[in-house]
Amino acid sequence: MMVSDPIADMLTRIRNAITIRAEKVDIPASRMKLEVVKILKEEGFIRAYKILKDEKQGVLRIALKYIDGNSVVSGLKRISKPGRRVYVGGKEIPRVMGGVGIAILTTSKGVASDNTCRRESIGGEVLCYIW
Repeated sequence: MMVSDPIADMLTRIRNAITIRAEKVDIPASRMKLEVVKILKEEGFIRAYKILKDEKQGVLRIALKYIDGNSVVSGLKRISKPGRRVYVGGKEIPRVMGGVGIAILTTSKGVASDNTCRRESIGGEVLCYIW
């Protein structure tokens, strides 16, 4: 199946899994998705992830995180889309939900969270917000 926006597809799969309170969700793997998932793990939004091999590109299995039956992830929003890219400079990186959430950016130094980008004063394309 050809997907025109793989990052939006990944966020939708995670959102749908959270809605039905699934323990884990499987997503077709790619390097960009793996980098985004690593940031989600570092920031404490998911429990774990692993890459499963299949005959094609591999599958990224994400173990979702719940506290007292409620998901740690309250919301996900795709910002920069294939038809409308959104770029920010190092000094204009937005705070998500007053600092509760994070923005994930793709920069010249790879994929990074908003905190890392602010600390290193580098801008880039805003992929998504997670809170």
